[in-house]
Amino acid sequence: KNSIKAMEKELVTCSLQGKEKAALKRSQIFQIPGGKDSETKVIVVLGKAGMGKSILVQKICQDWSNGEFSQFEFVFWFDCKQISLPEKRYSLKDLLLEFFVKPQEGSKEVFEYILQNPTKVLLLFDGFEGLHDHENFPRCSASQPEKDLCSIKELLSGLIQKKILSGCTLLLTARPKDKVYQYVSKVDKTIEIVGFSPQQRELYITKYFEGLPYCDNALKLIKECEYLFSHCYSPLMCRFVCFLCETILEMGDKSLPSTLTTVFLKFVQQKIIPMKTDVTAMRNQESLATLARIAWYLGEKHRSAMKSNLLPSNEVKEFALKHGFFLPFAFPRHSDSEEEEFGSTFSDFVIQNFLGALHLMSAEEIKDKSLIKYLSFPSKKKKPYNWLDLVPRFLAGLLFLQDDPYFCSLSNEDIKQSTKKQKTLLKYIRRLQINELCPERLLDLLHCIYETQSNYLLQHVALRLKPDLSFLGVVLTPPDVHVLHYILKRSRKEFSLDLRNSSIDLQGLKDLVGLKNVASFRASLSDTVRLWKSLEQTEDYELLRASTEKFVLDPFKAKTMKDISDLSDLVEMQEKMINCVQDASGCSSYEIPAIKNLRKLEFALGPACGLQGFLKLVEILVAFPSLQHLDLDALSENGIGDEGAKSLSEVFPTLTSLETLNLSQNKITDVGAEKLATALPSLSSLKTLSLYNNNICDFGAENLAKVLPAMSSLRVLDVQYNKITGIGAQQLTDSLRKCPHIKNLVMWNPTIPYGVLEHLQQLDSRISV
Repeated sequence: KNSIKAMEKELVTCSLQGKEKAALKRSQIFQIPGGKDSETKVIVVLGKAGMGKSILVQKICQDWSNGEFSQFEFVFWFDCKQISLPEKRYSLKDLLLEFFVKPQEGSKEVFEYILQNPTKVLLLFDGFEGLHDHENFPRCSASQPEKDLCSIKELLSGLIQKKILSGCTLLLTARPKDKVYQYVSKVDKTIEIVGFSPQQRELYITKYFEGLPYCDNALKLIKECEYLFSHCYSPLMCRFVCFLCETILEMGDKSLPSTLTTVFLKFVQQKIIPMKTDVTAMRNQESLATLARIAWYLGEKHRSAMKSNLLPSNEVKEFALKHGFFLPFAFPRHSDSEEEEFGSTFSDFVIQNFLGALHLMSAEEIKDKSLIKYLSFPSKKKKPYNWLDLVPRFLAGLLFLQDDPYFCSLSNEDIKQSTKKQKTLLKYIRRLQINELCPERLLDLLHCIYETQSNYLLQHVALRLKPDLSFLGVVLTPPDVHVLHYILKRSRKEFSLDLRNSSIDLQGLKDLVGLKNVASFRASLSDTVRLWKSLEQTEDYELLRASTEKFVLDPFKAKTMKDISDLSDLVEMQEKMINCVQDASGCSSYEIPAIKNLRKLEFALGPACGLQGFLKLVEILVAFPSLQHLDLDALSENGIGDEGAKSLSEVFPTLTSLETLNLSQNKITDVGAEKLATALPSLSSLKTLSLYNNNICDFGAENLAKVLPAMSSLRVLDVQYNKITGIGAQQLTDSLRKCPHIKNLVMWNPTIPYGVLEHLQQLDSRISV
């Protein structure tokens, strides 16, 4: 089973500008194009708790020991929660050659070699979140940082600031919500671990139960519990669910718990119950309550580890170690004569969250009213990041388990007090302005309500959701999608969903789009096309047709080459769908409504890819018969130039609905203006044309002036900030006299003498200065 933990997971590297993602092999992690050997390189690996960041770090170490990553002669791996205790201070030599590995001889020579060859050193800091709390990350102020004793924060700061081992490679793992970029000024590469796909979940479960008599039953049992199966996208949660399933099948039961709270209640039960006698039950209850209090108070300080001698008693320590709640570790010694110190850390993040919630639920000093601050969902003020972010879910679930006999045996809480706390939660939810919550807080609320399994609360929230739900740019995990689907299904309202840049998986998109009360949706084009191709392959034509009719594209803004490529794929998909989607009359003609109804298209690829992307876009413009607004004015300037203008002019006759054309700031000269002018009269609906801030001179202005009378629908022409002189301005003014339909000509140019422009405005008041 341990080997399964190291199962290959997909890594994703993120381009922070374009938000584009690409699969990454483990061997590519340290490849940084354009990076200089002499500079310190910083790589950040992001992933939610339990995603396998620690396993990845261990695998890197294993691969290196087997001859991979040969550019490094030294690899040092640190678990941040074990080295982050504030009272501990280290020199760089202590950290490398005492804490991690102690050479049998020649420590001084090894350390000197490391200092002289920093480019051959890889430092892996696993769990960056364990190094910061509410304080700012300090700067390294030591005069000799390699030798002076510093806190781990100061040492890491010195490494990042290149004061220590300049030229080494740093790899930090952190959770997505961590403030890692606040403390690390320059990140050379960002990688995200996205967890298991549905197929990988099935593979993990099958491997876990391989060789056991109930292997097939286990997979079937877990998949039937859709909520737990959705949580199996996280490797850590997948292991928990498999352990629990194994225990349940061995006991002869045939069902799994339905919520995360009941899963972990069952997990704790299986750990403790085998030892049950009246005396041990009482001791276990007391030890668990103490452990729960420690979990909460450490979590409040953003920590999960402590010195073992600070535990209240040996009995609590033995209880925690025996049942797997704690893992032990040793601190480095500054000298051989120094006594060895040991620490204890919670075995994993989710257990600490569950125990923290158990403390809040059962501690006598926490009254019912003060409990709400740990469950609050503020709508206006940004919620401070809670390090124990699963506590509210477990707490809500525990509040509704007061009748569970096993929970009662774990908790000292009397029934009356528990009921009061539950009523306080109900009252708080009833008063909550659910339709004002931001997407992240709304998801938090939905998870908490799901954990209660209270029909009243589920219905209450379902009826108060606003009809337009946007999750734009908010990562939707499989469990997020499950609870959203579960609650939307209960509502009588119709919903419009925005799922763009949410990283939603294929199954999740299919489930949400398939809901009858989801009337329309927006999603990333690549996700949508992938969904339609999947439905086509499975011949689910009914959902294929329904989803194409619900899909919304308008307005669309292309910011990367991938956006253009995805838009092309969408158009190509329509051509394929003509053959597989038929209407009731049997006619094979079919248009995707979103393509047919696209009215506004913005193009903002910038100068690097502007022309290349635009030429590709022009090829598919004919597919959008309702296009009214084409906007190529971007802050970063697309620079399509004369070649782009020529290409666009060739498709003007097909753009019969176009009313606004904005070609501002695109480096168009007289050559491009001539091509445009020749074709402009074919834009029969054009009302506004902007050529602001290009390089058009008098020859271009002359060509525009010639065609203005033929452009009967035109109302506004903007040629400001070009290179037109008084001659070109006079030609445009003369043409304007023949165009009573034009309401405004904006043509201030630095090359037109002010007196000339003022005179022309006196001749025709439609000219703007």
